[in-house]
Amino acid sequence: MAEPTEAAAAAAAETAGKAPVGEKAAPPKKAAPPKKAAPARKAAPAKSAAPAKKTAPAGKAAPVKATPAKAKKAAPAKKAAAATKKAAASAGKAAASAGKVTAPAKKAAASSKKAAASAQKAAAPAVEAVRIPKSESHAALVRRARRINNELAEVYPYAHPELDFENPFELLVATVLSAQTTDLRVNQTTPGLFAKFPTPEDMAAADPEELEQILRPTGFFRAKAKSVLGLSTAIRDNFGGEVPGRLEDLVSLPGVGRKTANVVLGNAFGVPGITVDTHFGRLVRRWKWTEQTDPEKVEAEVCALFPKSDWTMLSHRVVFHGRRICHARKPACGACPIAPLCPAYGEGETDPEKARKLLKYEKGGQPGQRLKPPADYPGQPAPPMAAG
Repeated sequence: MAEPTEAAAAAAAETAGKAPVGEKAAPPKKAAPPKKAAPARKAAPAKSAAPAKKTAPAGKAAPVKATPAKAKKAAPAKKAAAATKKAAASAGKAAASAGKVTAPAKKAAASSKKAAASAQKAAAPAVEAVRIPKSESHAALVRRARRINNELAEVYPYAHPELDFENPFELLVATVLSAQTTDLRVNQTTPGLFAKFPTPEDMAAADPEELEQILRPTGFFRAKAKSVLGLSTAIRDNFGGEVPGRLEDLVSLPGVGRKTANVVLGNAFGVPGITVDTHFGRLVRRWKWTEQTDPEKVEAEVCALFPKSDWTMLSHRVVFHGRRICHARKPACGACPIAPLCPAYGEGETDPEKARKLLKYEKGGQPGQRLKPPADYPGQPAPPMAAG
């Protein structure tokens, strides 16, 4: 087996241009092992170099192309940049959120109050204005009007005229003086007036200037003094010193109109009548009982909706409601007991808490208008006029 080996070695030596086997031939230095393929290692990281390229002969080992490696490096770089931007955006949002969280306590409290108010409104039963059809029949109007009157009777069982009086003459004079002023101001003025001039005869003989000074707090005192002197003289001369109990006689007196006559007839003589003052007219139009503005026409149309026996107390209830809840400029709709029946609901304040602050007299915890109210009146009496 030794001879063939030497011959093969000699042939290989000739082919490579080296010494025959017999001579001591050094191992081939030029054939670098695969580890010296430096260009391949420098061009690409160790992880990306394929094992097959490591074992290839040096002569055939071509440098690994760097383009794919650069492309692979560029892609992660882009991803890293995008991730950085996202991180920055997230940091900005976090900072904004932190700013919101650290908002002043006042804003947080205001938000809490608004939320509580919204919850309260949501919990409260919804009230809507009653829709009145254009073609409402008279019978339907009668039922609707009487239902409102029944509700008012439960709310104001103590309704009464809000002028202090002890006889028909005092009521007549007080009603004349109540024009263009409040019943409270009249009630604070009449004690001194009637203490000095208690009868029609005494009043007819009063000094005009003295009478004017007494009536000054009620406003328009000169015109009112003239009316009081005139009606007192007529009662003394034409009716024997007694206030007449008929409508046609009352309206014949100076300064006495139909409204004043109905007040006196209904509350001093027990004769039913409807008193159309500013409060009464305003409310019956809001409730769509009538569209009339003339007091006599309003009276006629409303009288047709109720039995005669209801007229006087209906007047008191409507006026009470107008003075306490259903105000002219800002009605307290949110605190109105007849809101579900009202076609004008929503014209005023509908928030219950705010509406309660608009209530007046006994409904708002305030004194009434009479210095000597009836025994069943639940409120406080009015104070007398301050001295001076």
